[in-house]
Amino acid sequence: MCEKNKRTKGDLILKKKLDMLEELQEVDQLIDNLKGTQTGLHDELNDIAQSVDAACEELAVMKARLSQLEQEKGKLEASHAAELENILRSETNMKEIKTNKEFQAVGREITAARKQVTDLEEQVLQKIGQIEELSGVFETKSASYDELSENSALRTAEKKAEIDKIQQDIDADVARREALTKEMPASLVKRFAALRDQRRGQAIAIARDGYCLGCNMQLPPQLYNNLFKYEELLTCPHCQRILILKHQPH
Repeated sequence: MCEKNKRTKGDLILKKKLDMLEELQEVDQLIDNLKGTQTGLHDELNDIAQSVDAACEELAVMKARLSQLEQEKGKLEASHAAELENILRSETNMKEIKTNKEFQAVGREITAARKQVTDLEEQVLQKIGQIEELSGVFETKSASYDELSENSALRTAEKKAEIDKIQQDIDADVARREALTKEMPASLVKRFAALRDQRRGQAIAIARDGYCLGCNMQLPPQLYNNLFKYEELLTCPHCQRILILKHQPH
């Protein structure tokens, strides 16, 4: 009778350990899932920031191009003004020329300068057209950027709120995990952690109807029968996960 009571007490202790291990795995999986969701939200935040940065960079490139076109236009206008001054100076000098040869030479210079003035005027008009076209695009893109920035700010705030909420859930689960592990032998927690790292986050496997549901392999009959005795922690010989006996629900 005394031996029977002793064994029953041992059974209960082992059963409690197994229940705690199962709960620990459940908590760890919850934490993993929450962290995965949180990582996804951080990725979304990065995508939002990158889209805003890309739009901002596009505007900066367009602004720099507009500045360059304005500078080019300014140089062309300066050259145009200089050529007009040259023509005026040459026309004034013609009044003092006394030989026909000099007169013809200055005339050719004036003709060439006038052609240059015409070419410069065409180039200035081209620059003005380019500036006007690019300015229109810039205004449209700028308006779109303002809308994108506003929407992105709202989405960012929403994502950060979700991340904070998930972090609260993670913190609660971590506290629950710490409470669990304090009640368990340190060696068992260490063994559980090592198995979890080796087995993709699943250190515990359900044994049912003679099979390990962790790897779907059939268990040796004697090993499976020993699970009913609750005398020691047993592991699957195929995947090394700690086995917990579960009967098929009816």
